[in-house]
Parts: sequence; structure tokens; C-alpha cells
Amino acid sequence: MGPYFPADTSWVFIVRLQTQPKPLPGQPALYSGTFDCFRKTLVAEGVRGLYKGMAAPIVGVTPMFAVCFFGFGLGKKLQQRTPDDVLTYPQLFAAGMLSGVFTTVIMAPGERIKCLLQIQAASGEIKYGGPMDCAKQLYREAGIRGVYKGTVLTLMRDVPASGMYFMTYEWLKYILTPEGQSVRDLSVPRILFAGGMAGIFNWAVAIPPDVLKSRFQTAPPGKYPNGFRDVLRELIREEGVASLYKGFTAVMIRAFPANAACFLGFEVAMKFFNWLAPSL
Repeated sequence: MGPYFPADTSWVFIVRLQTQPKPLPGQPALYSGTFDCFRKTLVAEGVRGLYKGMAAPIVGVTPMFAVCFFGFGLGKKLQQRTPDDVLTYPQLFAAGMLSGVFTTVIMAPGERIKCLLQIQAASGEIKYGGPMDCAKQLYREAGIRGVYKGTVLTLMRDVPASGMYFMTYEWLKYILTPEGQSVRDLSVPRILFAGGMAGIFNWAVAIPPDVLKSRFQTAPPGKYPNGFRDVLRELIREEGVASLYKGFTAVMIRAFPANAACFLGFEVAMKFFNWLAPSL
């Protein structure tokens, strides 16, 4: 997946919408949508409730960003015969996929802890005292496998989504560059647009496996013995194909501005380092 913004409050809404149980016949759903979830969370838990479960992923955000862009750069270099080779869009997609493989190692435990803390806050049943307590309990109950539960689904989400993310960004940068100018001189508004749209395309690919991942990571032990296949069967059988896009509104609300800012920061940082050490 493209860079992940753990401080974005919409993540609380996404997990709660994705994991809310199917309502009983004649009863309304716990949350009717993103804004209903926001209102109920704010009323019941206050502003702090909007940031439940964020400490664990925040710890990993700095190395995650570094690994994400390093993985993409490495993926490009592995396919280039010379540094000046221009990669095709399928090659850029492949480079982005490698980035997704690298970031999963960092993201999977934080995602597991974040999801558990967020649904616990909504249910009112307090089992974990915080991120560290959650990690300790998971390790005590099931070892390292308990902490990394959902890693395969995280890979299924992040690998193709990261490929789409970086390929879309490079494609949009190319078509937005005026004739006769260099891509490196792209204006700030165009970088923001390209980065924002890359986030939209990223999440269009990532949402279904993200729903499966959230359900699987927050399920009681033994509920899905066959992994994501059991989660997928249950969702399709009980709630239909549309259930794979739960949290769509919340995702898209944050996708454009968050990723626009991400790529602008990346481009500014690269220009700074090129100025600082032009020979590297």
C-alpha cells in the first residue's frame, strides 16, 4: 500500500465500519455510515476517541516511510541497466509492489494492535491497557504469530496497491509535465494533484483486502481456521459483495489530501538532498 497515515482519524472510522457486526433482523446497523460513526464516537468517547489505537502505528511511521520509498527506488534500480533508463509503466508497477513487500514487515504488527484497540473502545469491553499491553498479551497468548496475525492479508493489500500507487504517480507526473520541460521541475499544484490521485487509485485497489484484514485481525482465535477464505465467504454470504467496500467514504475523504502532502514532502526532500549532495 502507499504510505500509511496513522494520525489520520478516519482510520478509526474505517476499522469500526469494516468490523461492525451484521444487524439482527429488524434492527438498525450500529453505524449507518462514516459521519454517523464520527458523531457517535465523538459523543461517547470525546476527541480522544478519534485517535484510539494510533500510538502503535505512529511508532512505525518514520521507518515505514523510509522503507516504502527505499523499496520503490530499489525496485526501479533492479530493472534498470543504466541509471538513465526510462522504465515502462508495468516496470514501475513492479517496483511499487516491492515497496509493499518491504513495508508489510513494519506495518502488520501495528495494524493488528491498532485494530484491536479501536474495536475494544467501541464495544466498551476493555481488555488491553494500551499498545504495549496489547502486544504483550498477544505474544503471551500466541507468540509472534499472534502479533503478526493478518500478515498475508496485509501483503495482499499492500503489494498490488503500492504498485498502483507509484505507477499512477509517475504516470500523472509525466502527463502533467508541460512539453519541453522536465518532470523534475513540476509545479507544486501539479505534484499535489498527482500525489492525491495516486492515493485515490491506491485505495481503489486496497479497500477489499483491507476489509478482510480488519475482520480477520479482530476475530476471536479459531473463528476463521482457513484464513481470509473463510472471512471472504462469510462476508459475501451474509452481506454481499458491497461489504468488501465498507469504509469507502472514510478512505476517500482522507486519501487525496494525505497522499498529496506525502508526495510533496518527498519531492521537496529529494530536491534538498540533491542540492546538499549533488554528486550522490
